[in-house]
Amino acid sequence: MTTDLSALHRRHFLAGGTVAAFGLAGPASAQAPAAGSGEPAKALPSYVAWKDADAFVVHSNQTLETKRDRIGSGIVTPTDRLFIRNNVNPPSDAIVADRDAWRVEIAGVTQPRTLTLGELKRMGLTSVATVLQCSGNGRKYMQDSLQPGQKISGTPWTVGAAGCVIWTGVPLRAVVDALGGPVQGAKFVTGTGGEDLPAGLKPKDVMVERSVPLSTLDTVLLAWELNGEPIPLAHGGPLRMIVPGFSGVNNVKYVKAVALTEQETEAKIQATSYRMHGVGEKGAPGQPSIWEQPVRSWITAPLGAGASGSTVVTGVAFGGMNAVARVEVSADGGKTWVEAPLVGPDLGRYAWRLFALRMDLPAGSHLLASRATDAMGNVQPEDTPPNGGGYSYNGWRGPAVPFEAA
Repeated sequence: MTTDLSALHRRHFLAGGTVAAFGLAGPASAQAPAAGSGEPAKALPSYVAWKDADAFVVHSNQTLETKRDRIGSGIVTPTDRLFIRNNVNPPSDAIVADRDAWRVEIAGVTQPRTLTLGELKRMGLTSVATVLQCSGNGRKYMQDSLQPGQKISGTPWTVGAAGCVIWTGVPLRAVVDALGGPVQGAKFVTGTGGEDLPAGLKPKDVMVERSVPLSTLDTVLLAWELNGEPIPLAHGGPLRMIVPGFSGVNNVKYVKAVALTEQETEAKIQATSYRMHGVGEKGAPGQPSIWEQPVRSWITAPLGAGASGSTVVTGVAFGGMNAVARVEVSADGGKTWVEAPLVGPDLGRYAWRLFALRMDLPAGSHLLASRATDAMGNVQPEDTPPNGGGYSYNGWRGPAVPFEAA
């Protein structure tokens, strides 16, 4: 079941306990600061010029990472600080000029039909808070652990290719039921994106089309709002297929077709990409697909250096498919652990939780780390063995934060 946040989804903030969620931030700057010491500043791409430029490391026009110090102590990530990862260039903004006219084909049901967004809005409504996370979030930690001669290509994300947001739309189950239910033999939910494909290439080689197990039918959402506002083009508006608990690539942007299918799509992004394979190997259909997210956490403050003595260590934790049950914090690189209280409102099993622990950090060097356990007893490991795509990293050692107390 999705978390019912219909009374909250139009607010710009959520408050509860000792922590309040972020509201939408102020005007965006025109240019992002340097990604590292001595590097020139990188301007935000024009299609996301409305975002808070100071909040990002700009890896490329299609990959913007939220800086760790801008994640803050809020539960809901403001849209203008939410990371960007696009596999294909976004379509023209003409598709959001008349949002209700957007059309999505529903197939693999007894009564297949093409529906407008306006019609979908009359078929049901719910909201769900989810962690939206790129499949490669944390890839840098895998890249750093490679042996000589090994290579994992891809954006060197640390922890900033993730955010916790609220989606609002119609449950796919309601749409399927209204159209007579699934056809016999259906095993997957397959969503097709509406990106403009480069000319001269085979569509299946570049199109964003993903299949997830039919068991997700009761949780998939066809969403038209993000954090209480129409979904921006950069994040998949006017309509996006949301698969709570699943890795970001499965949440198809600009969704123009949803089909209940007997087989997985043959699109390259499904057949050979986003597969769990060894370093140096090629992806293949028989390998596990990058679907469900694992349990994960990281420290958000303090970072770098600060005063010795009483310090509040904060961070975020999530369980992917399961709720977070427990978070522990270490100030000595994992030698000893102390349980950290979860703070603020609980927005459901797919959202992240905030944790905060007051610690006494004497003068000197410390290594701050967090370790989460989900409701099924899955514990965040110290490290994640490298894989060929750098996917699904969830170790606690990689994102540990050196801190110098003066």
